[in-house]
Amino acid sequence: MDHDPVRTAPRVGAAASRSRLVTRRDIALFTEISGDRNPLHYDEERAAASRFGGIVVQGGVTTAVLNAVVAEELPGPGSVFLQLDVRFLAPVRPGDVITGTVEVTSAREDKPVTGLAVRVTRDDGVVAVEGTAVCWTEPLAGR
Repeated sequence: MDHDPVRTAPRVGAAASRSRLVTRRDIALFTEISGDRNPLHYDEERAAASRFGGIVVQGGVTTAVLNAVVAEELPGPGSVFLQLDVRFLAPVRPGDVITGTVEVTSAREDKPVTGLAVRVTRDDGVVAVEGTAVCWTEPLAGR
């Protein structure tokens, strides 16, 4: 990480990423949390007949990697989304490794508010999600 989110604003152009393997368990856990039981996430036959050609994970599973990058890497601990505007460009399937990447596009000096370009890329190089975000970074005690 190339900044201290508590004392100074992140540098425009700074970037961070995090990768994870997406599994069928992620689908089940997200269903438990959200109640999303769309057949495209579970029914092999129906999903295969869809425009997606097979099982796809929920969008919330795909974008969750961005939450991890923001909270753990850049802007870092204490950070939450104030706004997230994304487009879903390609499906993500169980077995894909996805990488969430954020790049700082703006950083306020008067408030801990950071603008980001965000992207989720599959391991085959296809961009699955892209968009923008605005984050607030709460100063944490002891940091």
